Amino acid sequence: MTVQELPGAAAYRPAPPPAWKPLTDPAPLLPDPEPYRVLGTDAVADADPELLLRLYAELVRGRRYNAQATALTKQGRLAVYPSSTGQEACEIAAALVLEERDWLFPSYRDTLAAVARGLDPVEALTLLRGDRHTGYDPREHRIAPLCTPLATQLPHAVGLAHAARLKGDDVVALAMVGDGGTSEGDFHEALNFAAVWRAPVVFLVQNNGFAISVPLAKQTAAPSLAHKAVGYGMPGRLVDGNDAAAVHQVLGEAVARARRGDGPTLVEAVTYRMDAHTNADDATRYRVDSEVEAWREHDPIRILERELTGRGLLGDEGIEEAREAADRMAAALRERMNADPVLNPMDLFAHVYEEQTAQLREQAARLRVELDAEQDRNGHDDVEERR
Repeated sequence: MTVQELPGAAAYRPAPPPAWKPLTDPAPLLPDPEPYRVLGTDAVADADPELLLRLYAELVRGRRYNAQATALTKQGRLAVYPSSTGQEACEIAAALVLEERDWLFPSYRDTLAAVARGLDPVEALTLLRGDRHTGYDPREHRIAPLCTPLATQLPHAVGLAHAARLKGDDVVALAMVGDGGTSEGDFHEALNFAAVWRAPVVFLVQNNGFAISVPLAKQTAAPSLAHKAVGYGMPGRLVDGNDAAAVHQVLGEAVARARRGDGPTLVEAVTYRMDAHTNADDATRYRVDSEVEAWREHDPIRILERELTGRGLLGDEGIEEAREAADRMAAALRERMNADPVLNPMDLFAHVYEEQTAQLREQAARLRVELDAEQDRNGHDDVEERR
């Protein structure tokens, strides 16, 4: 029997839905149609000259750090290094915009941001040389471990920020992720939780064009990654990721907003990975040289240097000073990384449990016997020194 055949069907009318209105006005959440810029625009007149000079010095230092770390992989001192060459403006701005009490949650490519925040350059590379899991105490500089799994650091950042807010601590978490990480479920879960609970988090997406070899067009059909913010009820900001002054300003506004209790912000910084994904990648298989060269014209160091010299804030002497300081940093890094680490085999058992289990105690005792036997065979104290 159809509806029309039911008794009284002619008088049947579905009830209208209740009055509906959006929970949040989407208009203020939408990003600008073009990436926001400072350098080369009228907005640069409001930029602090001292900040611009500091950004420049850190960019030069960061570029040299990337080059030295890449060289260390070729020398066998690092197992792998994911270079951030071309993305230094994002890395430096993320580090400098935070207060000492805030937390940085980096991805595996954000070694430079950790160093710019104050982490020992050698400790920042310890994970990548295979010595120890992290190589540094996250609490000392308030830098979470460099995160290799894509986007898993984002829920961690939200959890810490939410807990800090519940405790009444004036803390902001800044979580860094690449465009490839936005395709992970952790990205969506983190943004949704942060927006619903108004957690003081800033999400910085470094859109460098590729998730290893997968271009952005095959990852999303959205107008931009910043547009994804409106779906969660937070503002999305689109910024030129190679404009250090612009990235610093946009991130600064997002951090201030989070600290006021107004909730999270999603910032998409449009940048480019000049080097391969890692030293194990052949980028020529998925991108052409002309594309790379076009981005070299928009190099973050070049455009900031051009601005500073054009305004008379930087001369040849200042440029040389920045390069020499970067070379000194690289020389010290190279010297320390070329020294073989002193390893203690017994450390295998030192950080597993607070109190060793019976099985671990048994295994440790066996290892001591083997080390003692090796020392007796070799007739020297090398093994004893390692103990």
